[in-house]
Amino acid sequence: GNTTPAVMPDKRTSRGAHPQDAMLFHKTVLPTLRRALCEFSWLLSRGYARRSALKLVGDRYQLKQRQRVAVDRSACSDAQRLSRQQRQRHLNGVAELAVDGFNLIITIESALSGALLLSGRDGCLRDLASIHGTYRRVTQTAAALQHIAEHAHACGVRRLHWWLDQPVSNSGKLAGLIREVVAPIVEVQVTLHRDPDAALVAQPLAVVSADRWILDRAPQWTNLAAQLVRLRLPDSWLVDLAGA
Repeated sequence: GNTTPAVMPDKRTSRGAHPQDAMLFHKTVLPTLRRALCEFSWLLSRGYARRSALKLVGDRYQLKQRQRVAVDRSACSDAQRLSRQQRQRHLNGVAELAVDGFNLIITIESALSGALLLSGRDGCLRDLASIHGTYRRVTQTAAALQHIAEHAHACGVRRLHWWLDQPVSNSGKLAGLIREVVAPIVEVQVTLHRDPDAALVAQPLAVVSADRWILDRAPQWTNLAAQLVRLRLPDSWLVDLAGA
């Protein structure tokens, strides 16, 4: 479900901040990135093809590749934003959630390691990491799972059904770690699936994800990552590209 431009895979033992991000997303650059996001979303709202619209806006503002990826991941059309808002559920009072496993875990790992997180037009948080078929456990993985489980439990969630991409290497090991860390806090089920995105949107539970393909198709979703980061990890490096 992710058609954003490729970012080089991260082979470090920590998600960590990318060495160029302090410059690429410095506060002096943010007004330009916000204008680019606004114009890109305006074009999307009027039916322009995503790829050509991104090139048009990126070239106009002379954006670097990572800045273009950030704008792309943070953007959506007006219709998409409205539709996502209408299907969003508040976390409190939801007893069971379906979790887009890699999407959520990598976001919280990134928050814990000081990597850049972007807040987009739909209020979701997105990182600039990319796993490209291989997932590597990092030093923050267990802590990320602990935070997710504890936050879900504090909000009244009793069961988390995790979905992981079976073709991604190390997905089986991650499934074992999820059961080990999460199960003592909330009930847990882990499903390894060849196409978890399609499986997630086909089931009735509220989905935890910031993947735009899923957000546009799931019957309901909840913004667990954004709430968790703001409440439990307030020192995270959070850049609001939507302009607030």
